[in-house]
Amino acid sequence: MRRIGIWALVAATLGPIQNVLGWTISGSLVPGYDPIAKTISDLAADDSPVQIIQSSFFLFGSMLTLVGAWHAKAFSLPGRLALAAAGLAGFGYTFFSTPSQDSSSYLHVLFATFAFVLFSAWPLLAMRFDKRYHWSIRPVGAIPATLIMGITTLWFLLTWLEPGQPIVGLSERVIAVMQVLWLSAAIWLQWLHQKKADAQLATS
Repeated sequence: MRRIGIWALVAATLGPIQNVLGWTISGSLVPGYDPIAKTISDLAADDSPVQIIQSSFFLFGSMLTLVGAWHAKAFSLPGRLALAAAGLAGFGYTFFSTPSQDSSSYLHVLFATFAFVLFSAWPLLAMRFDKRYHWSIRPVGAIPATLIMGITTLWFLLTWLEPGQPIVGLSERVIAVMQVLWLSAAIWLQWLHQKKADAQLATS
């Protein structure tokens, strides 16, 4: 059985915290910012007063994703590659920021869409069929996770690509939190599972 490394566990612990903390801090520093109607990307736009803060959280989150992809060896290789690509896409949408809070950028949309799709698809690609692995990364957990996150991602993307949608910020935050929580949960659950297996082996 391949294992979850300690650094994947660290990344899984910090991931959800930095995700929510980033747009919460940045949004609170912008007077009149509405997290229901405005996207997280607006906080990192070229004309945003908190561009550096939000962009730093984007980059930190992308680095944590790369760390997790490398050290979560319990995941099948295609899933780890998908996570690595999603992490790299994070650098892409950070560097190709939107020109203003009221405009968009083709490259920013491309990289962001790529990241959201990969973060929804990785459970399916990371599946293990061996019963020694935790159920969260076997078909019983991975397939429903991909379906639910895929549908939610589609909801967000359709909302995002339709100008004037009043809940685009809400839909983005729902899928962003959902994706980071599932990744963190899968890493933690598999790590606890392998520790339990080690303990049983030691006493047998």
